[in-house]
Amino acid sequence: MFNKGDKVSVLDEAMNGVVLSVKDNQVTIETEDGFTMTFFVNELLKINDSSNLMDSIRRINVDEISKEKEIPKPRSFVKERKDKHEISAPEFDLHIEKLVSNKRGMSNYDILTLQTETAKRHIEFAIRNRIPKIVFIHGVGEGILKAELDFLLGRYDNIAFQEGNYQKYGQGATEVFIKQNSK
Repeated sequence: MFNKGDKVSVLDEAMNGVVLSVKDNQVTIETEDGFTMTFFVNELLKINDSSNLMDSIRRINVDEISKEKEIPKPRSFVKERKDKHEISAPEFDLHIEKLVSNKRGMSNYDILTLQTETAKRHIEFAIRNRIPKIVFIHGVGEGILKAELDFLLGRYDNIAFQEGNYQKYGQGATEVFIKQNSK
């Protein structure tokens, strides 16, 4: 397509030059300023001496260029499909601000005790009412509440637990699965 001595214009730059060499799909040109630069074939436009630049541009397949310049559509993320009858697991936020209206006067020990007792109450309720799964939101923080929660959950034989769904909760939640005994 390009030959040595052809006058070319760079598509994405305000730069013109003369072709020095062509190798595969790369073209080396000397710019009007005297610099030697290499471009891919699809980055250059051949300019005819007898015509002006606008005539050359009109001959280019506009659809081809617009496809190259088209901004890719953002990926759409498919939401997790849920069964119509599936009930989402109850979530319990153990942040102290969600448990009491005013934490003033409470020591760290008092706060942690209230949080663990609240979690224990919810676990016992889920076991009694045969709720198969609950989620505790404990936040990231220093991990003290999470460690206490793990210790508490480890004391139950009929409970399995794991990190909560990262996309939904980040690192600040624990999913608790209650194994049901058939009576």
